[in-house]
Amino acid sequence: MEPRYAAPLGAPVLREAAGIRLPGDPAAALRTVSNKSSATVPADAEVWRALLGGAPLSDAEIGALEALALARPVPAGQGVLSRSEAADTLVALRSGEVALGFRTADGTFRTERIVRGPAWLDLSSAWTGEPHVMDAQALGPAQVIELPRAALAARLAVHPGLAQRVIEGLAREVQALATNTHELMHKDAPARLAQWLHQRCEPVDASGQQAVVRLHERKRDVASQLAITPETLSRLMRNFTRQGVIEVSGYLVRVLDTAALGRLAQA
Repeated sequence: MEPRYAAPLGAPVLREAAGIRLPGDPAAALRTVSNKSSATVPADAEVWRALLGGAPLSDAEIGALEALALARPVPAGQGVLSRSEAADTLVALRSGEVALGFRTADGTFRTERIVRGPAWLDLSSAWTGEPHVMDAQALGPAQVIELPRAALAARLAVHPGLAQRVIEGLAREVQALATNTHELMHKDAPARLAQWLHQRCEPVDASGQQAVVRLHERKRDVASQLAITPETLSRLMRNFTRQGVIEVSGYLVRVLDTAALGRLAQA
């Protein structure tokens, strides 16, 4: 699936409001990563809001972030993060799709989840100075933004509201990990699949009784996220189909009864 790209917005006026000056082209909103194949890709206010949540950021906060942010393109199939590298930057996906998981000794990449930009790829590792906790690989052309931890920490001391947003982002990550761990430990395979589908439902009518789920991942990648085999995934899909809950057509799952799917997810 062709990744969607956010519309770039240059922000020199925001930097001026924040009292920030960058070397080089004054219209460049993001610096490029040295010693890497890179390109300047402005990150607009909506991208930062998607990453940090809450109300729109102030001009000063946006200026502070864009003064630090390093942008680089990542071709399809190329690694984005590695567990063998110590983390010194917070890493976000501006656009595109990236798989998070683990690369085995034989080079096989095992996907745990798919991330679509804008979203964080690793918000936590840099704060501890430890290696990235997961490997990451671009599924298609992607744009990555990095924020150097040391420089960001200095900015957060000046912008307490921005620091609060980073703390809240870390809290959301902890909450999501706790939820995923609970589901893996306490839900059986049918309930995990039902929950996975339910979270991705796109309503097709006002009643909300029917929906669609667009599958962007390969079957084996979905199975890996649910800690089941591809064969088990196929069997569960057939069972849900026989129960009249879903109907599968290629990479599109039609949810015929969202309430029934919800009940299966809570089983």
